[in-house]
Amino acid sequence: MKENIRKHWPTPKNPLAIISSNLQYRHMRLRSTAIHAMRQATSKYASFQNLKQGFVNLDTLLARGRHSLAAHLPGLIQPQPALLTVAITARCNLRCIGCRYGRDFMPNQQLPLGTVENLLVDAREAGFQTVRLYGGEPLLHRDLPRMVSAACRLGIRPYVTTNGILLADKIGALYEAGLRALTIGFYGTNTAYDEYVQRRAAYANLENGVAAVRDRYGMDIQIQINFLLTTLSCRVSAVEEAIQFAERHRTRFQVDIAHYSLPYFTEGIDHQLQFATKYRDSLETVTKELLRFKDRRPDLYPESHASIRSIPHWAIKGRAMRVPCTAYRMIWVGADGTVQLCYVTFNLGNLHKTRLKDMLFTEAHKQASRDAFALNCPNCHCHRDERIRSHAASQQTYRQ
Repeated sequence: MKENIRKHWPTPKNPLAIISSNLQYRHMRLRSTAIHAMRQATSKYASFQNLKQGFVNLDTLLARGRHSLAAHLPGLIQPQPALLTVAITARCNLRCIGCRYGRDFMPNQQLPLGTVENLLVDAREAGFQTVRLYGGEPLLHRDLPRMVSAACRLGIRPYVTTNGILLADKIGALYEAGLRALTIGFYGTNTAYDEYVQRRAAYANLENGVAAVRDRYGMDIQIQINFLLTTLSCRVSAVEEAIQFAERHRTRFQVDIAHYSLPYFTEGIDHQLQFATKYRDSLETVTKELLRFKDRRPDLYPESHASIRSIPHWAIKGRAMRVPCTAYRMIWVGADGTVQLCYVTFNLGNLHKTRLKDMLFTEAHKQASRDAFALNCPNCHCHRDERIRSHAASQQTYRQ
């Protein structure tokens, strides 16, 4: 069995390769420790916030330069672990029109606590700074608080992506475990939300959950709503309602666009959620509203102006939108143990057969990083803002 795994997901075999791999682990761990220390300092002392932003801006400039050179020197793109995304369960209590979780995507699959704990240990050694725990609906996993606690002990910042329906009941244990950040899928308000998730009173439960978090913990927990932009929600009124929700509950705001390549998303019946050229005017109108919100409340809407302006192109061009990918900074883990470079593709192995540490910094991992950057893949619009910020040509295109 071990030889079969090695065959498909090779690891370094000669001494020099092993030494190189170990050095990369040590380098990334030192980098992670430094970033973690900086995060603690900047969160504790308000006077350091400008310094923190300076580091972020410097990192963006360096990435932009590296991406420009990598177009001619692909070898410059190497794995740089930062974000670990883990679908801890495929179970879900909603039946969203655009999602396969809870139905035919990895049905009944769920990661055991021990597997996730080992995964986090390996992630810490590799230099990951953040772990996203999601699903499915992660609040359905009874061991989620223990996973959050394990991440905090290791110095990895956890955040949970949830539909929010169970927040009022679950947030206490999660807060005690150390959770301080949530992201929530947002599909409209009232009837529009209930119809999309195909559950009665779901929106009321979502808003009650968010209100409960704010009532109990104030701003000690960062909340972000991820507004899903589809043909059904591409209206100024829908955007205004989402913005009002964000301002009412003091949440950050993000826009996600209907997907075409994620294996666990669908485009709805007869592709009803997916954009086509005929939606260009609606997309432009919505984008203008988003830009106004950005100018008025940059504290709630951190996406860059350039990235916001690019939304109509991402929505209509789909796979033809050629902006280099930054997936070399992440790893995705599915509820069945599958490990991939990103949400869409580049399979590296399975946690039920081998540890994460034996999949990282291998030739397969490095090649996947380069292929993702070069868009030798189904392409997607994940991490849209980061990709636009790191791409000099896109900065020029969407400056105004």
